[in-house]
Amino acid sequence: MAVFTPVSQSALQALLSQYNLGSLVDHQGIASGIENTNYFVTTSQGRYVLTLFEKLTADQLPFYLDLMHHLASKGVACASPMPTKAGALFTSCEHKPAALCTRLSGQDVHLPTVDHCRLVGQTLAQAHLAVADFKGQQPNLRGLSWWQETAPVVMPHLSEPDQALLAQELQAQLDFAATPLAQQLPRGAVHADLFRDNVLFDGSPDQPILGGFIDFYFAGVDTLVFDLAVTLNDWCIDHSPTDSGCWDQARYEALMTGYKSVRLLSVSETQALPMQLRAAALRFWISRLYDWHLPRQASMLKPKDPTHFERILRNRQSEMQS
Repeated sequence: MAVFTPVSQSALQALLSQYNLGSLVDHQGIASGIENTNYFVTTSQGRYVLTLFEKLTADQLPFYLDLMHHLASKGVACASPMPTKAGALFTSCEHKPAALCTRLSGQDVHLPTVDHCRLVGQTLAQAHLAVADFKGQQPNLRGLSWWQETAPVVMPHLSEPDQALLAQELQAQLDFAATPLAQQLPRGAVHADLFRDNVLFDGSPDQPILGGFIDFYFAGVDTLVFDLAVTLNDWCIDHSPTDSGCWDQARYEALMTGYKSVRLLSVSETQALPMQLRAAALRFWISRLYDWHLPRQASMLKPKDPTHFERILRNRQSEMQS
């Protein structure tokens, strides 16, 4: 959610003329994130988030926006796209595909409690149940094939030990993907990026209220347990300055308990979870390596340290070896 494309007031007014959302009151760029341009937009009728899609095409957008609309219609707490006067879920702004979505109440939580994690687990499981009848089909565009394409690009920037780690883990994931266990895992449309900055909360640390999930623009059809693994690797690890990548066992158990209170894992998912935790760490290590060494220009872009997910990957590997 950086600002790659500046949006003028006149462009916003032209955009709002396509909606029944009132007149423009204020707008402000959002600094966090690294993929799309995002603005908070306040109108005379409410508060919204405007997203300009920097990479996704108009042909790709229906999957993401239909998924958000579907989940919201099923009662899952998440941002939902607003339809234009013509009924479309997206339009264009500053020559880019664009969508206006509901702005949920609350803020993201940097240091989650066990109660935050329990609520995230419950809502993630609700989303996994809700997509059972979702018809949209699009692969996870940051899945295994993307790892294969991107690893050779970042490899020259790495030390020899990190090159060895990347090559070894990528091969391990390729081998696992070919196993009968991997091929029988339940699949569906998943968020695939449910980090702490993509969930909003109201309330207090002792009594949090989940406002909803946001930023579905890395979503795709993948295994449900991969989506769970992505979430665990961010919400349930050591968040102290040491950044060890080790588990915080209380938060891990809270998120898993919350998830299982809504949806039980299958035997195959339980067996696959350790490898999926490694896969989730690998996916974000590669993407952060790419953003760190091959950055794009943006007025608020702040690339994130890739060594964070290197440590997580090494931890997930060592856990399987112990």
